[in-house]
Amino acid sequence: MSQEPTPPAYLATPMDAYRVGMTPALTALKRPELPAVISEQGNRSFGELNARANQLARALRAAGLKAGDAVALMCSNRPEFVEVYCAIFRAGMRMTSINWHLQADEAAYIVENCDAKAFVADVRSAATAAAIGKALPDSLFKLAVGGPIEGFVDYEEALAGHSADNIEDPSMGSTMLYTSGTTGRPKGVTRQGAQAAAVDRQAAATSGNREAVPLKSGESMVLCTGPLYHAAPFAFNLTAPIHRGVGVVLMDKWDAEETLCLIERHRVTHTHMVSTMFHRILALPESTRARYDVSSLQRVLHGAAPTPVHVKQAMIDWLGPIVHEYYAGTEGGGTAITPEEWLEKKGSVGRPNAGRVIEILDDDGNVLPTGQVGRVFFHAPKVGRFEYYKDEGKTESAYDGNRFTLGDHGYLDEDGYLFLTGRTSEVIISGGVNIYPAEIDAALLMHPAVADVAAVGVPNDEFGEEVKGVVMLAQGYEASEGLAKELIEFASEKLARFKRPRSIDFVEDLPRSDAGKVYRGKVRARYWDGRQI
Repeated sequence: MSQEPTPPAYLATPMDAYRVGMTPALTALKRPELPAVISEQGNRSFGELNARANQLARALRAAGLKAGDAVALMCSNRPEFVEVYCAIFRAGMRMTSINWHLQADEAAYIVENCDAKAFVADVRSAATAAAIGKALPDSLFKLAVGGPIEGFVDYEEALAGHSADNIEDPSMGSTMLYTSGTTGRPKGVTRQGAQAAAVDRQAAATSGNREAVPLKSGESMVLCTGPLYHAAPFAFNLTAPIHRGVGVVLMDKWDAEETLCLIERHRVTHTHMVSTMFHRILALPESTRARYDVSSLQRVLHGAAPTPVHVKQAMIDWLGPIVHEYYAGTEGGGTAITPEEWLEKKGSVGRPNAGRVIEILDDDGNVLPTGQVGRVFFHAPKVGRFEYYKDEGKTESAYDGNRFTLGDHGYLDEDGYLFLTGRTSEVIISGGVNIYPAEIDAALLMHPAVADVAAVGVPNDEFGEEVKGVVMLAQGYEASEGLAKELIEFASEKLARFKRPRSIDFVEDLPRSDAGKVYRGKVRARYWDGRQI
C-alpha cells in the first residue's frame, strides 16, 4: 500500500509556511477544494490557486527573474491578480501593483522606477499596456492576462509549460506600493526589514490581541469591494484572508445593491468599505436593503477617509455593533476602534495599535497636551520603518526625528483616543482615494487661458470631497461656462478619471505668501465655511 509523500518541513505549521510565502500551499494540502477566489472572470479553489502560483513562479524564473527582482502588475479584480501575488510572495520577488486608471506615461514611470524585470497586464488595459511596453526596454518580460496585448506573451501559454508542484526552494517575497506626494512623481514605499516585519504582523494577527483579524478557514468568506491595486483592499481583502485559508469574493465594479446581493449569495462574513460606500448603501430604499439577508456579516472594517458621525451611526443601527474603524496610510501608522468604543467616543478613529505611539505637535515641533489640536505624528517602528524607494532626500524629509505624519490634524482626549479635526489642505480625499492637487495644477496650467490655478477639495455629500479648479485667467480671456467646460475637458485628456476636476471657478486673484506660494488652504476654506470634514 503506497503512502502519501511527506510534506516538506516548511508546511509543518502556518507560521513555517508563512515565513517562506507558502500559506496557500498549506491550505491546498489540507483542503484543496476550498474556494479561494470567486469572481466574474472565474473562480479558483485553493488547490487550483496554489498550482497556478507554482507554475507562474517557475515561468518568471525561466524568464530570468530571481529572488529580489521586481514584478509590476496592472490588473483588474480577477483570479490572475491573486495568482501573481501568490507566485511572487513564494518566489522571493517584489510586487508593485499599478492603478489601471492611470495614463500610459503615469504608469510607465512606476514600472520603470520600481525596477521591474517583468510586467503583467490585463487585456482591459491593452492600449495602455502596449504603450508602456513600447516605451520600456525589450528585456522586460511582458505577460498578457485575459487576452492578447501587442508585444506581450500570453499568460496562459507561459504557465502551461511548467509544473504545478510546489516549488522546492520558496522564500518570502514582498510588495512595494506607490503613493503620490504633493509635488513630483509617485513614490514607492518600502520598509526596512520588510520580511521580518511581515512575520511579526502575521504572528500578531494570529495571537488574539486587539489587532487580530478574526478569520477562520472553512468558515469565513471575505468580500473585496475595492480595487486590489489600492493598499486597503489589498491588505484587508486579499493578503489577510488568503494567508489564513479564507476565500475572497472579488467585485469587478462596486455597486451598492450588488454588494448586498453578494453578501447574501456567498454568506460573506467580512468586508472592507469606505465612507462613500456606506453613504450609497444607506441611500438605497429600505425595501431594497430589507430584500437581502446580510445576517452572515461578522465584521465590517472601514477607513481611508473620514466618515460622518451620522453615517456611521446609521450603519451600526442597521448592522449592529460589527463596524470597526482604523486610521493608517501606505507609510504606516495605525489606530483602531471597535464599535463599542466608538459608541462611547463618537467621531474618534481610535487608540494606537499595539506598540504604536502617537503625539500631537504644533508647527514648531512641540508636543501638545491632551485636547489641543495639532499635527498627528506616529513614532516609526523599530522594524519596518518606511522609506521612499531610491529617494533618500524625500525619506529624510518625511520624518521629524523618529516621527512621521500622514498630514492630518487632530487631538488626543484624556483616554488616548484620537480625533481628526482636519487634514493638510494639499491632499484631496475623494471616495477614500488620495488625490494630489499639484498634478491637477500642472495639467490645467498647460492651457493658454490659465495664468494660475489652485486645485482644491470641496464638499461632496457622497464622496466626501470632489476636485475643483480655482483659476486665474490669462490676459485676453473672459470667464464663461463654455471656458470652464473646455478646461475640464482639457485636463481630462491628461489625468486619470479620478483626478479630473468636476468644476472650475474663476477668480481675480489667489492668496499668496511673501514667497509667492499660493495659500491653498485659504482657497479651500471658503468652500468649507460652516462644514466639517
